[in-house]
Amino acid sequence: MMQKRRWKTVGLMRKMLSCAICTIAMMALLSVHLHVFPPYSKLPDPYRLPHPQIEIRDKILGKEQEQSWTSEITPPNVYKGPVSSHQCSDRNPNCTKLWKPPPNRNYLPCTQPSPNYTSPSESRGYLLAHTNGGLNQMRAGICDMVAIAHIINATLVVPKLDKKSYWQDSSNFSDVFDEDHFINALANDVKVIKKLPKEIGSSMKAVKYFKSWSGMDYYQEEIASMWADYKVIRAAKTDSRLANNNLPPDIQKLRCRACYEALRFAPQIEAMGKLLVDRMRSYGPYISLHLRYEKDMLAFSGCTHDLSPAEANELKMIRDANDNWKVKDIDPREQRSKGFCPLTPKEAAIFLSALGYPSNTPIYIAAGEIYGGDSHMGDLQSRYPMLMRKETLASFEELEPFTNHLSQLAALDYIVSVESDVFMPTYSGNMARAVEGHRRFLGHRRTISPDRKALVRLFDKIEQGKLKEGKYLSDHVIESHRKRQGSPRKRKGPISGTKGTDRFRSEEAFYVNPLPDCLCQGQSQNLNTSIIRS
Repeated sequence: MMQKRRWKTVGLMRKMLSCAICTIAMMALLSVHLHVFPPYSKLPDPYRLPHPQIEIRDKILGKEQEQSWTSEITPPNVYKGPVSSHQCSDRNPNCTKLWKPPPNRNYLPCTQPSPNYTSPSESRGYLLAHTNGGLNQMRAGICDMVAIAHIINATLVVPKLDKKSYWQDSSNFSDVFDEDHFINALANDVKVIKKLPKEIGSSMKAVKYFKSWSGMDYYQEEIASMWADYKVIRAAKTDSRLANNNLPPDIQKLRCRACYEALRFAPQIEAMGKLLVDRMRSYGPYISLHLRYEKDMLAFSGCTHDLSPAEANELKMIRDANDNWKVKDIDPREQRSKGFCPLTPKEAAIFLSALGYPSNTPIYIAAGEIYGGDSHMGDLQSRYPMLMRKETLASFEELEPFTNHLSQLAALDYIVSVESDVFMPTYSGNMARAVEGHRRFLGHRRTISPDRKALVRLFDKIEQGKLKEGKYLSDHVIESHRKRQGSPRKRKGPISGTKGTDRFRSEEAFYVNPLPDCLCQGQSQNLNTSIIRS
Protein backbone atom coordinates (compact mmCIF):
# COMPACT_ATOMS: atom_id res chain seq x y z
CA MET A 1 0.00 0.00 0.00
CA MET A 2 2.82 2.30 0.96
CA GLN A 3 4.66 1.43 -2.23
CA LYS A 4 1.59 2.29 -4.40
CA ARG A 5 1.38 5.74 -2.82
CA ARG A 6 5.05 6.32 -3.55
CA TRP A 7 4.57 5.39 -7.23
CA LYS A 8 1.54 7.72 -7.49
CA THR A 9 3.58 10.55 -6.00
CA VAL A 10 6.46 9.91 -8.42
CA GLY A 11 4.02 9.78 -11.35
CA LEU A 12 2.45 13.08 -10.36
CA MET A 13 5.87 14.73 -10.06
CA ARG A 14 6.81 13.41 -13.52
CA LYS A 15 3.64 14.92 -15.03
CA MET A 16 4.29 18.29 -13.34
CA LEU A 17 7.90 18.26 -14.53
CA SER A 18 6.79 17.46 -18.10
CA CYS A 19 4.29 20.34 -18.05
CA ALA A 20 6.95 22.72 -16.77
CA ILE A 21 9.37 21.63 -19.52
CA CYS A 22 6.68 22.07 -22.18
CA THR A 23 5.78 25.51 -20.83
CA ILE A 24 9.45 26.62 -20.88
CA ALA A 25 9.85 25.29 -24.43
CA MET A 26 6.73 27.10 -25.62
CA MET A 27 7.91 30.39 -24.06
CA ALA A 28 11.30 30.01 -25.72
CA LEU A 29 9.71 29.35 -29.12
CA LEU A 30 7.37 32.30 -28.69
CA SER A 31 10.29 34.56 -27.73
CA VAL A 32 12.22 33.57 -30.85
CA HIS A 33 9.13 34.04 -32.98
CA LEU A 34 8.60 37.57 -31.69
CA HIS A 35 12.24 38.51 -32.25
CA VAL A 36 12.26 37.56 -35.92
CA PHE A 37 8.73 38.76 -36.67
CA PRO A 38 8.87 40.66 -39.97
CA PRO A 39 8.81 44.32 -38.91
CA TYR A 40 6.50 45.73 -41.54
CA SER A 41 4.50 42.87 -42.99
CA LYS A 42 1.57 42.89 -40.56
CA LEU A 43 1.78 46.27 -38.87
CA PRO A 44 -1.11 48.69 -39.48
CA ASP A 45 -0.51 51.42 -42.06
CA PRO A 46 0.20 54.33 -39.66
CA TYR A 47 3.17 52.37 -38.29
CA ARG A 48 4.74 51.58 -41.63
CA LEU A 49 7.39 53.62 -43.38
CA PRO A 50 7.02 54.21 -47.11
CA HIS A 51 9.14 51.62 -48.90
CA PRO A 52 11.86 54.04 -50.17
CA GLN A 53 12.52 55.01 -46.54
CA ILE A 54 12.72 51.36 -45.46
CA GLU A 55 15.28 50.59 -48.14
CA ILE A 56 17.43 53.61 -47.25
CA ARG A 57 17.16 52.96 -43.52
CA ASP A 58 18.07 49.29 -43.83
CA LYS A 59 21.01 50.14 -46.06
CA ILE A 60 22.43 52.59 -43.50
CA LEU A 61 21.40 51.09 -40.16
CA GLY A 62 21.70 47.41 -41.07
CA LYS A 63 19.51 44.40 -40.34
CA GLU A 64 20.21 44.35 -36.61
CA GLN A 65 18.43 47.66 -36.04
CA GLU A 66 15.80 46.77 -38.63
CA GLN A 67 14.70 43.89 -36.35
CA SER A 68 14.49 46.03 -33.22
CA TRP A 69 10.94 45.58 -31.94
CA THR A 70 10.95 48.75 -29.83
CA SER A 71 12.13 51.01 -32.65
CA GLU A 72 9.73 49.49 -35.14
CA ILE A 73 6.54 50.23 -33.23
CA THR A 74 7.27 53.97 -33.10
CA PRO A 75 5.35 55.56 -35.99
CA PRO A 76 7.46 57.67 -38.36
CA ASN A 77 4.75 60.33 -38.43
CA VAL A 78 4.79 60.96 -34.67
CA TYR A 79 6.86 64.04 -33.79
CA LYS A 80 9.65 63.16 -31.38
CA GLY A 81 11.17 66.60 -30.89
CA PRO A 82 14.90 67.32 -31.12
CA VAL A 83 17.05 64.30 -30.38
CA SER A 84 19.12 64.99 -27.27
CA SER A 85 22.88 65.27 -27.49
CA HIS A 86 23.16 62.18 -25.25
CA GLN A 87 21.11 60.11 -27.67
CA CYS A 88 23.10 61.09 -30.73
CA SER A 89 26.48 61.03 -28.96
CA ASP A 90 26.16 57.26 -28.87
CA ARG A 91 26.35 57.31 -32.65
CA ASN A 92 29.01 60.00 -32.94
CA PRO A 93 31.30 61.33 -30.16
CA ASN A 94 31.32 64.77 -31.84
CA CYS A 95 27.53 64.88 -32.06
CA THR A 96 27.12 67.74 -29.59
CA LYS A 97 29.42 69.97 -31.62
CA LEU A 98 27.79 69.00 -34.91
CA TRP A 99 24.16 69.48 -33.89
CA LYS A 100 24.09 71.84 -30.94
CA PRO A 101 22.72 75.32 -31.77
CA PRO A 102 25.17 78.18 -31.27
CA PRO A 103 24.76 80.16 -28.01
CA ASN A 104 21.93 82.65 -28.57
CA ARG A 105 23.10 84.96 -25.76
CA ASN A 106 19.52 85.18 -24.51
CA TYR A 107 18.25 86.97 -27.61
CA LEU A 108 14.48 86.55 -27.78
CA PRO A 109 11.80 87.88 -30.14
CA CYS A 110 10.51 91.34 -29.19
CA THR A 111 7.98 92.46 -31.76
CA GLN A 112 5.39 94.22 -29.61
CA PRO A 113 4.79 97.86 -30.60
CA SER A 114 5.87 100.72 -28.36
CA PRO A 115 3.37 102.83 -26.35
CA ASN A 116 3.63 105.52 -29.05
CA TYR A 117 2.50 103.17 -31.82
CA THR A 118 -0.79 104.17 -33.41
CA SER A 119 -3.36 101.78 -34.84
CA PRO A 120 -4.71 102.56 -38.31
CA SER A 121 -7.04 105.54 -38.48
CA GLU A 122 -9.52 106.18 -41.28
CA SER A 123 -8.00 104.86 -44.51
CA ARG A 124 -7.08 107.35 -47.23
CA GLY A 125 -7.29 104.78 -50.04
CA TYR A 126 -6.42 101.28 -51.19
CA LEU A 127 -3.02 99.74 -51.83
CA LEU A 128 -2.88 96.97 -54.43
CA ALA A 129 0.31 94.93 -54.61
CA HIS A 130 1.42 92.65 -57.43
CA THR A 131 4.27 90.60 -56.05
CA ASN A 132 7.16 89.43 -58.20
CA GLY A 133 9.65 86.57 -58.05
CA GLY A 134 9.63 83.19 -56.36
CA LEU A 135 8.05 82.25 -53.04
CA ASN A 136 10.58 83.86 -50.72
CA GLN A 137 10.97 87.02 -52.77
CA MET A 138 7.18 87.37 -52.67
CA ARG A 139 7.10 86.73 -48.90
CA ALA A 140 9.49 89.60 -48.22
CA GLY A 141 7.60 91.86 -50.62
CA ILE A 142 4.25 91.12 -48.97
CA CYS A 143 5.62 91.99 -45.53
CA ASP A 144 7.08 95.25 -46.85
CA MET A 145 3.71 96.13 -48.39
CA VAL A 146 2.12 95.70 -44.95
CA ALA A 147 4.57 98.24 -43.51
CA ILE A 148 4.11 100.63 -46.46
CA ALA A 149 0.32 100.44 -46.13
CA HIS A 150 0.68 101.48 -42.49
CA ILE A 151 3.04 104.34 -43.39
CA ILE A 152 0.74 105.82 -46.05
CA ASN A 153 -2.46 104.99 -44.11
CA ALA A 154 -3.88 102.68 -46.78
CA THR A 155 -6.22 99.71 -46.75
CA LEU A 156 -4.19 96.80 -48.09
CA VAL A 157 -5.90 94.50 -50.56
CA VAL A 158 -4.61 90.92 -50.21
CA PRO A 159 -1.59 90.88 -52.56
CA LYS A 160 -1.60 89.10 -55.91
CA LEU A 161 1.05 86.42 -56.36
CA ASP A 162 3.39 86.36 -59.34
CA LYS A 163 2.04 84.03 -62.04
CA LYS A 164 4.17 85.18 -64.97
CA SER A 165 7.76 84.66 -63.87
CA TYR A 166 10.01 81.71 -64.68
CA TRP A 167 8.05 79.49 -62.27
CA GLN A 168 4.66 79.92 -64.03
CA ASP A 169 2.68 79.07 -60.88
CA SER A 170 -1.08 79.68 -60.95
CA SER A 171 -1.44 79.67 -57.13
CA ASN A 172 -3.45 82.42 -55.48
CA PHE A 173 -2.63 83.97 -52.10
CA SER A 174 -5.07 81.68 -50.26
CA ASP A 175 -3.52 78.60 -51.92
CA VAL A 176 -0.15 79.35 -50.34
CA PHE A 177 -0.92 81.40 -47.22
CA ASP A 178 -3.60 81.37 -44.52
CA GLU A 179 -5.57 84.36 -45.78
CA ASP A 180 -7.96 84.74 -42.84
CA HIS A 181 -5.16 84.53 -40.29
CA PHE A 182 -3.18 87.14 -42.24
CA ILE A 183 -6.11 89.58 -42.13
CA ASN A 184 -6.95 88.98 -38.47
CA ALA A 185 -3.36 89.01 -37.18
CA LEU A 186 -2.78 92.48 -38.67
CA ALA A 187 -6.08 94.00 -37.50
CA ASN A 188 -4.31 96.38 -35.08
CA ASP A 189 -1.73 97.40 -37.68
CA VAL A 190 -3.32 97.62 -41.12
CA LYS A 191 -6.81 97.09 -42.45
CA VAL A 192 -6.62 94.20 -44.93
CA ILE A 193 -9.44 93.20 -47.28
CA LYS A 194 -9.69 90.31 -49.73
CA LYS A 195 -10.96 92.24 -52.76
CA LEU A 196 -11.21 95.80 -53.95
CA PRO A 197 -14.77 97.18 -53.63
CA LYS A 198 -16.70 97.03 -56.91
CA GLU A 199 -17.63 100.70 -56.82
CA ILE A 200 -14.00 101.77 -57.27
CA GLY A 201 -13.64 102.83 -60.91
CA SER A 202 -10.58 102.30 -63.07
CA SER A 203 -10.07 106.04 -63.48
CA MET A 204 -9.31 106.30 -59.79
CA LYS A 205 -6.29 103.95 -59.98
CA ALA A 206 -2.61 104.72 -60.38
CA VAL A 207 0.15 102.23 -61.19
CA LYS A 208 3.41 103.08 -59.47
CA TYR A 209 6.88 101.51 -59.41
CA PHE A 210 8.02 102.30 -55.89
CA LYS A 211 11.70 103.20 -55.68
CA SER A 212 13.93 100.47 -54.31
CA TRP A 213 15.14 100.69 -50.68
CA SER A 214 13.10 103.82 -49.96
CA GLY A 215 12.65 105.32 -46.51
CA MET A 216 9.90 107.11 -44.61
CA ASP A 217 10.21 110.45 -46.37
CA TYR A 218 9.62 108.95 -49.82
CA TYR A 219 6.40 107.20 -48.77
CA GLN A 220 5.06 109.92 -46.47
CA GLU A 221 5.62 112.67 -49.02
CA GLU A 222 5.80 111.45 -52.63
CA ILE A 223 3.52 108.40 -52.40
CA ALA A 224 1.04 109.70 -49.82
CA SER A 225 0.54 112.86 -51.90
CA MET A 226 -1.04 110.70 -54.62
CA TRP A 227 -4.14 110.27 -52.45
CA ALA A 228 -5.23 113.73 -53.59
CA ASP A 229 -5.85 112.36 -57.09
CA TYR A 230 -6.36 108.63 -56.69
CA LYS A 231 -8.27 106.21 -54.49
CA VAL A 232 -6.17 103.21 -55.47
CA ILE A 233 -2.39 102.91 -55.80
CA ARG A 234 -1.06 99.72 -57.35
CA ALA A 235 2.50 98.73 -56.58
CA ALA A 236 3.75 97.16 -59.80
CA LYS A 237 6.63 95.42 -57.98
CA THR A 238 7.18 94.54 -54.36
CA ASP A 239 10.79 93.35 -54.06
CA SER A 240 13.21 95.53 -52.04
CA ARG A 241 10.87 98.55 -52.00
CA LEU A 242 11.57 99.41 -48.37
CA ALA A 243 14.92 100.32 -46.81
CA ASN A 244 16.68 97.74 -44.66
CA ASN A 245 17.80 100.25 -42.07
CA ASN A 246 17.10 103.73 -40.65
CA LEU A 247 13.36 103.16 -40.24
CA PRO A 248 11.40 103.80 -37.01
CA PRO A 249 11.60 100.85 -34.58
CA ASP A 250 7.82 100.34 -34.72
CA ILE A 251 7.91 99.96 -38.51
CA GLN A 252 10.70 97.37 -38.25
CA LYS A 253 8.77 95.44 -35.60
CA LEU A 254 5.68 95.55 -37.81
CA ARG A 255 7.69 93.94 -40.62
CA CYS A 256 8.62 91.12 -38.23
CA ARG A 257 5.05 90.65 -37.02
CA ALA A 258 3.94 90.42 -40.63
CA CYS A 259 6.68 87.98 -41.62
CA TYR A 260 6.93 85.69 -38.61
CA GLU A 261 3.43 85.88 -37.11
CA ALA A 262 0.84 86.95 -39.69
CA LEU A 263 2.14 85.28 -42.86
CA ARG A 264 1.47 81.63 -42.10
CA PHE A 265 1.28 79.01 -44.78
CA ALA A 266 -2.12 77.59 -45.73
CA PRO A 267 -3.34 74.81 -43.40
CA GLN A 268 -2.86 72.05 -45.99
CA ILE A 269 0.74 73.16 -46.59
CA GLU A 270 1.50 73.39 -42.87
CA ALA A 271 0.04 69.92 -42.30
CA MET A 272 2.09 68.37 -45.11
CA GLY A 273 5.21 70.24 -43.99
CA LYS A 274 4.82 68.95 -40.45
CA LEU A 275 4.40 65.42 -41.76
CA LEU A 276 7.68 65.71 -43.70
CA VAL A 277 9.46 67.11 -40.64
CA ASP A 278 8.17 64.31 -38.44
CA ARG A 279 9.29 61.67 -40.93
CA MET A 280 12.75 63.25 -41.17
CA ARG A 281 12.98 63.34 -37.38
CA SER A 282 12.21 59.61 -37.21
CA TYR A 283 15.84 59.16 -38.37
CA GLY A 284 17.23 61.48 -35.68
CA PRO A 285 18.77 64.95 -36.11
CA TYR A 286 18.97 65.98 -39.76
CA ILE A 287 20.50 68.51 -42.12
CA SER A 288 18.43 70.45 -44.60
CA LEU A 289 20.68 71.03 -47.60
CA HIS A 290 19.41 73.80 -49.85
CA LEU A 291 21.13 72.44 -52.95
CA ARG A 292 20.66 75.32 -55.36
CA TYR A 293 21.89 73.29 -58.34
CA GLU A 294 18.82 73.81 -60.48
CA LYS A 295 18.52 74.80 -64.11
CA ASP A 296 17.23 78.34 -63.51
CA MET A 297 19.94 79.12 -60.94
CA LEU A 298 22.80 77.86 -63.10
CA ALA A 299 21.43 79.65 -66.16
CA PHE A 300 21.00 82.94 -64.27
CA SER A 301 24.43 82.84 -62.59
CA GLY A 302 26.33 81.56 -65.62
CA CYS A 303 28.00 78.83 -63.55
CA THR A 304 29.14 75.81 -65.56
CA HIS A 305 31.81 74.09 -63.43
CA ASP A 306 31.67 70.29 -63.82
CA LEU A 307 29.11 70.58 -66.62
CA SER A 308 29.48 69.21 -70.14
CA PRO A 309 29.78 71.63 -73.11
CA ALA A 310 26.25 70.66 -74.17
CA GLU A 311 24.88 71.47 -70.73
CA ALA A 312 26.73 74.79 -70.59
CA ASN A 313 25.36 75.73 -73.99
CA GLU A 314 21.80 74.84 -72.96
CA LEU A 315 22.07 77.12 -69.92
CA LYS A 316 23.40 79.99 -72.04
CA MET A 317 20.45 79.65 -74.41
CA ILE A 318 18.05 79.85 -71.44
CA ARG A 319 19.78 82.97 -70.13
CA ASP A 320 19.76 84.66 -73.53
CA ALA A 321 16.05 83.95 -73.97
CA ASN A 322 15.04 85.46 -70.61
CA ASP A 323 14.45 89.21 -70.98
CA ASN A 324 14.33 89.72 -67.20
CA TRP A 325 17.94 88.61 -66.82
CA LYS A 326 19.94 91.61 -67.98
CA VAL A 327 23.48 90.18 -67.81
CA LYS A 328 24.05 87.83 -70.75
CA ASP A 329 27.83 87.46 -71.16
CA ILE A 330 29.23 85.84 -68.04
CA ASP A 331 32.68 84.37 -67.45
CA PRO A 332 31.94 81.17 -65.49
CA ARG A 333 35.50 80.84 -64.14
CA GLU A 334 35.50 84.39 -62.83
CA GLN A 335 32.05 83.87 -61.27
CA ARG A 336 33.25 80.77 -59.46
CA SER A 337 36.56 82.28 -58.28
CA LYS A 338 34.65 85.18 -56.69
CA GLY A 339 32.33 82.82 -54.85
CA PHE A 340 29.28 83.74 -56.94
CA CYS A 341 28.42 80.16 -57.90
CA PRO A 342 26.46 77.60 -55.88
CA LEU A 343 28.43 74.65 -54.59
CA THR A 344 28.09 71.58 -56.77
CA PRO A 345 26.67 68.43 -55.14
CA LYS A 346 30.20 66.99 -55.05
CA GLU A 347 31.59 70.13 -53.38
CA ALA A 348 28.76 70.09 -50.83
CA ALA A 349 29.65 66.49 -49.95
CA ILE A 350 33.34 67.30 -49.49
CA PHE A 351 32.44 70.30 -47.32
CA LEU A 352 30.07 68.35 -45.05
CA SER A 353 32.66 65.56 -44.68
CA ALA A 354 35.33 68.10 -43.74
CA LEU A 355 33.01 69.57 -41.08
CA GLY A 356 32.77 66.09 -39.57
CA TYR A 357 29.27 64.93 -40.47
CA PRO A 358 29.35 61.12 -40.80
CA SER A 359 28.09 59.19 -43.81
CA ASN A 360 24.92 58.06 -41.99
CA THR A 361 23.73 61.65 -41.49
CA PRO A 362 20.12 62.10 -42.66
CA ILE A 363 20.01 64.89 -45.24
CA TYR A 364 16.91 66.51 -46.67
CA ILE A 365 17.44 67.96 -50.16
CA ALA A 366 15.52 71.24 -50.17
CA ALA A 367 15.46 71.97 -53.88
CA GLY A 368 13.61 71.54 -57.10
CA GLU A 369 14.84 69.25 -59.85
CA ILE A 370 18.64 68.97 -59.72
CA TYR A 371 20.19 69.83 -63.07
CA GLY A 372 21.53 66.70 -64.73
CA GLY A 373 19.86 64.44 -62.14
CA ASP A 374 21.81 61.37 -61.08
CA SER A 375 24.78 62.28 -63.28
CA HIS A 376 25.60 65.18 -60.92
CA MET A 377 24.31 63.67 -57.68
CA GLY A 378 26.53 60.58 -57.69
CA ASP A 379 29.31 61.92 -55.45
CA LEU A 380 26.92 63.30 -52.86
CA GLN A 381 24.81 60.13 -52.91
CA SER A 382 27.83 57.86 -52.47
CA ARG A 383 29.12 59.81 -49.47
CA TYR A 384 25.71 60.39 -47.91
CA PRO A 385 23.33 57.60 -48.94
CA MET A 386 20.65 58.81 -46.53
CA LEU A 387 19.43 61.57 -48.86
CA MET A 388 15.74 62.40 -48.60
CA ARG A 389 13.41 64.47 -50.71
CA LYS A 390 9.71 65.21 -50.59
CA GLU A 391 9.20 62.41 -53.08
CA THR A 392 10.96 59.81 -50.88
CA LEU A 393 9.31 60.90 -47.64
CA ALA A 394 5.76 61.11 -48.95
CA SER A 395 3.64 59.11 -51.35
CA PHE A 396 2.46 60.32 -54.73
CA GLU A 397 -1.06 60.66 -53.36
CA GLU A 398 0.12 62.80 -50.42
CA LEU A 399 2.04 65.18 -52.69
CA GLU A 400 -0.47 65.27 -55.53
CA PRO A 401 -2.37 68.39 -54.28
CA PHE A 402 0.86 70.40 -54.50
CA THR A 403 2.16 69.05 -57.79
CA ASN A 404 2.54 71.62 -60.60
CA HIS A 405 2.51 74.43 -58.04
CA LEU A 406 6.16 75.36 -57.49
CA SER A 407 5.40 77.97 -54.82
CA GLN A 408 3.56 75.40 -52.73
CA LEU A 409 6.33 72.82 -53.17
CA ALA A 410 8.87 75.51 -52.20
CA ALA A 411 6.77 76.21 -49.08
CA LEU A 412 7.17 72.56 -48.03
CA ASP A 413 10.95 72.85 -48.42
CA TYR A 414 10.85 76.08 -46.41
CA ILE A 415 9.07 74.41 -43.48
CA VAL A 416 11.43 71.41 -43.40
CA SER A 417 14.43 73.75 -43.61
CA VAL A 418 13.31 76.12 -40.85
CA GLU A 419 12.61 73.16 -38.56
CA SER A 420 15.84 71.28 -39.34
CA ASP A 421 18.62 70.76 -36.77
CA VAL A 422 21.14 72.15 -39.24
CA PHE A 423 20.45 74.24 -42.33
CA MET A 424 23.09 74.63 -45.02
CA PRO A 425 22.48 76.55 -48.25
CA THR A 426 24.91 76.07 -51.11
CA TYR A 427 24.09 79.56 -52.45
CA SER A 428 22.87 82.76 -50.77
CA GLY A 429 19.66 83.13 -52.77
CA ASN A 430 16.22 84.28 -51.65
CA MET A 431 15.26 81.05 -49.89
CA ALA A 432 18.62 80.76 -48.12
CA ARG A 433 18.30 84.31 -46.80
CA ALA A 434 14.66 83.90 -45.76
CA VAL A 435 15.26 80.63 -43.91
CA GLU A 436 18.37 82.00 -42.21
CA GLY A 437 16.44 85.01 -40.93
CA HIS A 438 13.54 82.89 -39.69
CA ARG A 439 15.92 80.54 -37.87
CA ARG A 440 17.63 83.52 -36.24
CA PHE A 441 14.25 84.83 -35.11
CA LEU A 442 13.34 81.44 -33.61
CA GLY A 443 16.46 81.23 -31.46
CA HIS A 444 19.52 81.21 -33.71
CA ARG A 445 19.39 77.60 -34.83
CA ARG A 446 22.55 76.25 -36.41
CA THR A 447 22.82 77.64 -39.94
CA ILE A 448 26.06 76.98 -41.78
CA SER A 449 27.04 79.57 -44.40
CA PRO A 450 29.79 78.17 -46.65
CA ASP A 451 32.57 80.60 -47.55
CA ARG A 452 32.33 79.71 -51.23
CA LYS A 453 35.18 81.98 -52.35
CA ALA A 454 37.63 80.34 -49.92
CA LEU A 455 36.30 76.84 -50.50
CA VAL A 456 36.73 77.03 -54.28
CA ARG A 457 40.49 77.36 -53.85
CA LEU A 458 40.54 74.24 -51.67
CA PHE A 459 38.34 72.28 -54.07
CA ASP A 460 40.60 73.19 -56.99
CA LYS A 461 43.68 71.98 -55.08
CA ILE A 462 41.94 68.67 -54.39
CA GLU A 463 41.10 68.28 -58.10
CA GLN A 464 44.69 69.10 -59.05
CA GLY A 465 46.07 66.54 -56.58
CA LYS A 466 47.78 69.22 -54.48
CA LEU A 467 45.61 68.60 -51.43
CA LYS A 468 44.09 65.46 -49.97
CA GLU A 469 40.99 65.12 -47.86
CA GLY A 470 41.84 64.40 -44.26
CA LYS A 471 42.73 66.06 -40.98
CA TYR A 472 44.46 69.10 -42.47
CA LEU A 473 41.52 69.95 -44.72
CA SER A 474 39.02 69.25 -41.94
CA ASP A 475 40.84 71.43 -39.40
CA HIS A 476 41.10 74.26 -41.93
CA VAL A 477 37.43 74.12 -42.92
CA ILE A 478 36.18 73.88 -39.32
CA GLU A 479 38.32 76.79 -38.16
CA SER A 480 37.40 79.04 -41.11
CA HIS A 481 33.69 78.40 -40.52
CA ARG A 482 33.67 78.71 -36.75
CA LYS A 483 31.92 82.09 -36.95
CA ARG A 484 29.62 81.11 -39.83
CA GLN A 485 27.19 78.95 -37.82
CA GLY A 486 24.29 81.37 -37.28
CA SER A 487 25.28 82.85 -33.91
CA PRO A 488 23.76 86.22 -32.89
CA ARG A 489 25.19 89.38 -34.44
CA LYS A 490 23.83 92.69 -35.62
CA ARG A 491 22.75 93.09 -39.22
CA LYS A 492 25.61 94.14 -41.48
CA GLY A 493 25.50 97.62 -42.96
CA PRO A 494 26.70 98.76 -46.39
CA ILE A 495 30.20 98.06 -47.65
CA SER A 496 32.48 101.01 -47.06
CA GLY A 497 32.98 103.20 -50.13
CA THR A 498 29.83 102.11 -51.98
CA LYS A 499 27.35 104.75 -53.13
CA GLY A 500 23.83 105.04 -54.52
CA THR A 501 21.92 101.82 -55.13
CA ASP A 502 25.15 99.81 -54.82
CA ARG A 503 25.32 100.99 -51.21
CA PHE A 504 21.84 99.64 -50.45
CA ARG A 505 22.50 96.49 -52.46
CA SER A 506 25.61 95.74 -50.37
CA GLU A 507 23.68 95.83 -47.09
CA GLU A 508 22.52 92.68 -45.39
CA ALA A 509 18.79 92.40 -46.09
CA PHE A 510 16.39 93.01 -43.21
CA TYR A 511 14.78 89.57 -43.39
CA VAL A 512 18.18 87.81 -43.33
CA ASN A 513 18.90 89.08 -39.85
CA PRO A 514 16.19 90.83 -37.80
CA LEU A 515 18.67 91.79 -35.06
CA PRO A 516 18.61 94.29 -33.39
CA ASP A 517 15.12 95.43 -34.46
CA CYS A 518 13.09 92.34 -33.51
CA LEU A 519 15.41 90.46 -31.14
CA CYS A 520 16.23 91.72 -27.67
CA GLN A 521 18.38 90.29 -24.91
CA GLY A 522 16.21 88.87 -22.13
CA GLN A 523 17.05 88.47 -18.47
CA SER A 524 16.11 85.05 -17.12
CA GLN A 525 14.57 85.24 -13.63
CA ASN A 526 14.28 81.46 -13.38
CA LEU A 527 14.28 78.40 -15.60
CA ASN A 528 10.74 78.94 -16.86
CA THR A 529 10.45 82.71 -17.34
CA SER A 530 12.27 85.32 -19.42
CA ILE A 531 11.86 89.08 -19.13
CA ILE A 532 12.37 90.81 -22.48
CA ARG A 533 13.57 94.37 -22.66
CA SER A 534 11.61 96.18 -25.38
